Amino acid sequence: MHDAYAPIDRTPPVLPDKRILAIAGSLRRSSWNLLLLEAATACTPPGMTVSVYRDLGAVPLFNEDLEQEAGGAPDAVKRLRREVSAADGVLFATPEYNQSLPGVLKNAIDWVSRGAPEDVLAGKPVAIMGATSGRWGTRLAQHALRQTLHATECMIMPAPALYVSSAAQLFDSSGRLSDVATGNALQAVLASLGQWIDLVRSP
Repeated sequence: MHDAYAPIDRTPPVLPDKRILAIAGSLRRSSWNLLLLEAATACTPPGMTVSVYRDLGAVPLFNEDLEQEAGGAPDAVKRLRREVSAADGVLFATPEYNQSLPGVLKNAIDWVSRGAPEDVLAGKPVAIMGATSGRWGTRLAQHALRQTLHATECMIMPAPALYVSSAAQLFDSSGRLSDVATGNALQAVLASLGQWIDLVRSP
């Protein structure tokens, strides 16, 4: 006679890490926003990985003629679209140019938000932050970016905010974030983004 009783396995399933695609809105090699995202890769909470996108400069200016000639999008746009599609969430770090977001970032969003072959931003959890050497912490740029992203129907994390000002004083000579308060605030953004992804995913 066989024992029909089988214990229930209550071990929680091991979930894959949340994949975050980090995009800096500046093409400068040592941009404060790129350095801020580099810092993010080193302080992720458990169960999360952050990958910095480094080919934004290859994305051409948006042109519907170019879109049609390339069969939907140029190769650089297709690469970016694949990265956004594969990510569980997107983290934008924007500088502020003339009280708004940089053209290179707006251009990339314009390309990626097109619906062919799929709208990869619609429903995607995203978070916004920014750094500047000035005093105001990219508040206006982040507001403009939030407005642009709202039109794409992505899911924008409402809080916490991170407005990094006087950035030149917060990174050491090798480009590493050395300010403890900013590091703690960055960790809070990442932790909240993980929770935001779970909330957006929940039925």
